[in-house]
Amino acid sequence: MTIFPSLLRLAAMAALLVGAVASPVAHADDGALAGTRHRVIVSTDIGGTDFDDFQSLVHVLLYADVLDLEGLISSPYGPGRKEHILQVLAHYERDYPNLRSHSNRYPTPAALRAITLQGETEIAPYAGVRRATDGSNGIIQCARRADPRPLHVLIWGGIEDLAQALHDAPDILPKLRVHFIGGPNKKWSPDAYHYIATQHPSLWMIESNSTYRGWFTGGYQQGDFSAEAFAEKRAAGRGALGEFFAHGIQFEGQKRTSLKMGDTPTFSWLLRGNPAMPFQPGWGGRYVRAWSRPYVQFNRITTAEDRMEHFGILELVLPLGVNAPAAPTAVMVVENQRLAGHVDGTGSIRFRFCPKDAKLYRYTIAGNVPSLEGIRGEITVVAPVPAAALTPDPRWANWWTDDPSPEAAEGIHQGARTISVWREEFLRDFAARLERCRTPAGGSAPSR
Repeated sequence: MTIFPSLLRLAAMAALLVGAVASPVAHADDGALAGTRHRVIVSTDIGGTDFDDFQSLVHVLLYADVLDLEGLISSPYGPGRKEHILQVLAHYERDYPNLRSHSNRYPTPAALRAITLQGETEIAPYAGVRRATDGSNGIIQCARRADPRPLHVLIWGGIEDLAQALHDAPDILPKLRVHFIGGPNKKWSPDAYHYIATQHPSLWMIESNSTYRGWFTGGYQQGDFSAEAFAEKRAAGRGALGEFFAHGIQFEGQKRTSLKMGDTPTFSWLLRGNPAMPFQPGWGGRYVRAWSRPYVQFNRITTAEDRMEHFGILELVLPLGVNAPAAPTAVMVVENQRLAGHVDGTGSIRFRFCPKDAKLYRYTIAGNVPSLEGIRGEITVVAPVPAAALTPDPRWANWWTDDPSPEAAEGIHQGARTISVWREEFLRDFAARLERCRTPAGGSAPSR
């Protein structure tokens, strides 16, 4: 019987993927907690559209002694700004004496304030880039330092500053190791993302569109480690940072006390695991080589019969018509977004949209273009099939993404189980770090 080499390769890859999920503890003993010091920039939309970045930044600061933080960048969609990072640093400053007693490698509050920068505050236009910011320039400066180690750029919000840095200084690309929490963030940055994917496809990137959900979905949810109990039972009363984590985070007029920390997998991936091998298990998940980055273009209004992959990019190219005004403007209204159209100079207007869920989306075109005003369309969005991971695209040779196999999923969230299996372990470690805030080295923690 003849067995084709391509079939052998597919079978071997499938066995590797299933085996990695079935044995999640195989390679989680490496990383910063084992002595490897990584260079790190955090780009966050803290204070923007969610509360969990505050929680994730508390987590980062408690482990700041085991790696080299080189930048804290405010890169929001929404109202978040640099001042929200500084707010958390003020709590860190209060806990610093106790933290310092545990490790003299905790950076000083002044040092952290010095590397806190304001990044882009607007969504990128159609070109994907707009202007240099302190944040984008900070990425460039760090990447150009004479340090042989790669620079890990953890993106928790908008990806605009990374796009701008690559545009302004493409020479930095080989130094970067990017871990991007896509999903809802990609939804707000479709043009910046598309610019990076098409103009810098050789970038080393983990695109986590759903794997990150394993931090707060599934896994060990008993007692103190449930999402609702952790803050009160394991953070409250643990210094200024712990108390802020448990009771001090205000968002949309409400106190936020449940544990989410959806951006933390980008950082925990550096703590336990081997960042050079994203296909191996670790606290931040396990990933597969990316297949062709999903993109579809239609030169018409779409219908429910049209299909695309979720977290992909939909581009509509619509004719302006003969009665278009001299200065045509239009938006694509879809759910809570109003996506500005780009007049391309060839008689058309273009819209890009990134759906974050697998479902039917409905949209409306609104503006001053008579031929388009009020037109409605639909698009059916589907999840990638498991076999997608068996055909990595060589154009994105260094790009990694969620494992679409059923064994790696938590419910509908592909890849999430590769994080949730570690839940008790990483939360126990985080709880021990929170104790440092109230108890100096050699002291006795209060009895529980």
